[in-house]
Amino acid sequence: MRMDDNGTIVTHQLPVGKLPAELLESLLRRYGGRDPRLVVGPKAGEDAAVIDFGDRYLLAKTDPITFATDEIGWYAVNVNANDIAVMGGQPRWFLATILLPAGQATPEMADAIFAQIYAACEEMGIALAGGHTEVTHGLDRPLVIGAMLGEVRRERLVTKAGARPGDVVVLVKPVPIEGTALIAREKRLELRARGYSDDWILRVAKFLHDPGISIAKPAQIAQKTAPIHAMHDPTEGGIATGLMEIAQAAGVGLAIDLDAIPVLPEGRRLCAEFGLDPLGTIASGSLLAILPEENVPALQSALEAAGYPVAVIGRVQEAKEGLWAFQEGRRVPLPRFLTDEIAKLFQ
Repeated sequence: MRMDDNGTIVTHQLPVGKLPAELLESLLRRYGGRDPRLVVGPKAGEDAAVIDFGDRYLLAKTDPITFATDEIGWYAVNVNANDIAVMGGQPRWFLATILLPAGQATPEMADAIFAQIYAACEEMGIALAGGHTEVTHGLDRPLVIGAMLGEVRRERLVTKAGARPGDVVVLVKPVPIEGTALIAREKRLELRARGYSDDWILRVAKFLHDPGISIAKPAQIAQKTAPIHAMHDPTEGGIATGLMEIAQAAGVGLAIDLDAIPVLPEGRRLCAEFGLDPLGTIASGSLLAILPEENVPALQSALEAAGYPVAVIGRVQEAKEGLWAFQEGRRVPLPRFLTDEIAKLFQ
């Protein structure tokens, strides 16, 4: 905010997507809650709140579905469950606020969203515990805001603040799974007009389910196999932003090999088609795990035996060494994205 020559306050509009990290940190410092039972409270970079419930911790997360319009109920359950799973927890109870657009809402629209939520909950053993529904003025599409509650034994809690210098950074499943499926689903007609076949578009749209945007199972396997110091599911802002969030939460530096990051061929193709960088494109479905180097072979063996490909993409370093990447043998800054690349499709 600044003053112009006439003394009028001039401000700027924020870009689509997450609030800038500096702004969010400022807001949380001033307005974040304080309670002795709040083990992990509002903090930029962490995935969920952690509340002390005696012999275990309650995990609480809320996340909206803002880019997708297709299968938004299924999306909402999975992306919220992911944030519970990366903290070592088991997602248990889901609440949904469902806002339907005035002038478009029908009983069939409501039924479809509830059916998607039910199917996703049934698949993961989650109970739909409540929420709110309404037909809302001013919307051009349905919105679902999910809230997930889970639990974890005290000694099993994992936070991103646990990443330590010397640890190895591992990526489970390629990027950007969600972004690739999202483009195929939301730009179906445009892709057809550009010469993509219906069979190809349909196959890629199904990436939402296979390889899928859920990382609950690989997160559970990882924690059973190795001493995991931190986990994260890169969402808005892609894997590049996910890595930044880990560094921010743990107060560490990173050295990342960009050439080692596996990118879906279909994702690379669709991102190129619309001028997007796959490293900054929404990436639910991939799991970042931070662990000691000596435990990487066991982790890789267990995950790949279960059908989850694993790539070592970098190393944690001291904060004073900064955030760096390597590409084609050259050291370059780790890419930064002020907003998710997928937002370009909706502007």
